[in-house]
Amino acid sequence: MDIVAPFKEIIDAIKAAGGDAFKYCYQCGLCDTVCPWNRVRSFSMRKVVREATFGLTEIESEDIWRCTTCGKCPQVCPRGVKQIESGVALRRIATEYDVFPHSVQPIRAVSAGLRAEGNPFNEDRAKRAKWAEGLPVKRFTEGTEYLYSPGCYLSYDPRGRKIARATVEILAKAGVDFGILGPEESCCGESIRKTGDEALFKTLARQNIRAFVEHGVKKIVVSSPHCYHAFRNEYPEFMVHFEVIHISQLISGLIAEGRLELKNEYAKTVTYHDPCYLGRHNGVYDEPREALKKVPGLQLNEMPESRKNSFCCGGGGGRIWMETPRGERFSDLRLGQAVDAGAQVLVTSCPYCITNFEDSRLNRADADAIEIRDVTEVIREAI
Repeated sequence: MDIVAPFKEIIDAIKAAGGDAFKYCYQCGLCDTVCPWNRVRSFSMRKVVREATFGLTEIESEDIWRCTTCGKCPQVCPRGVKQIESGVALRRIATEYDVFPHSVQPIRAVSAGLRAEGNPFNEDRAKRAKWAEGLPVKRFTEGTEYLYSPGCYLSYDPRGRKIARATVEILAKAGVDFGILGPEESCCGESIRKTGDEALFKTLARQNIRAFVEHGVKKIVVSSPHCYHAFRNEYPEFMVHFEVIHISQLISGLIAEGRLELKNEYAKTVTYHDPCYLGRHNGVYDEPREALKKVPGLQLNEMPESRKNSFCCGGGGGRIWMETPRGERFSDLRLGQAVDAGAQVLVTSCPYCITNFEDSRLNRADADAIEIRDVTEVIREAI
């Protein structure tokens, strides 16, 4: 039997999340027309809004967990309904009741890993900097210009570690003064917050803020758009402000300053995928493209859905940890779009996107027809 949360509790949770604008919805359905879910199955954000407005949300329902927080529906909403904030508020109720449908069950293990070891994989915190072995990486100390924060995927995931190593090689080549905190850092907490676990997000944020302040961190370079979003837009809620730079922004600047010389030809046709949390949520569109266009021999082809209309990979909103049946994965469609654009390489700037696209690529009959690369991996080859 589905559990229906009390009307007042639903309304109070939505208001607390800044989602009182829910009541402004007049059911036009524009949100449904742009939602990526409706490209793979039937789903209605309008229905979720309507049920929440009248306190009829079933918190066992899969529907409140589908939103990837991609940001497409707020772009077209004529009434300013805060779909993301209000949807997350509904997940908070489910989290408080400890009610999760089958596909969301992995969140329990992720939460346990974040509490115990500061990462979603429940890997040993002491090994968080193991990826940097053999590289010119120092521990961050006060006075170092940049803290490089690779994030959890680049610290522990085998595919992600390649991106972290490419990033370090680029920074070292350009003479950038940087260091890492390794085991003293925790997950940024952005994705677990989107699953509704506000308390755990605050715990992780405070741990990181304490470490950053104690070490005198002022500038942070990140590889993950989700870390970028958390440090730049969510940590100021704790009355701290750091200068946060995504690695694609820094690389573009280093090339423009002449500190990175791209000598090697990369004679391939490339298309660039805008990650939701770098593009729509934070407006970073140009710098990754500017860096790629400077690579000798590289031809950049745009997909029809790009920049603010970019098609979500499916990993945001905590869904990177949830079960999505094959046939309902956005990344399968996006990879097909890249192939149709004539790309030999799909390049992006997000570890979630890389993870989803690599999985989709390996499940294609023509898996060798396209490569998946991070911007840093292409630039590293060019230098």
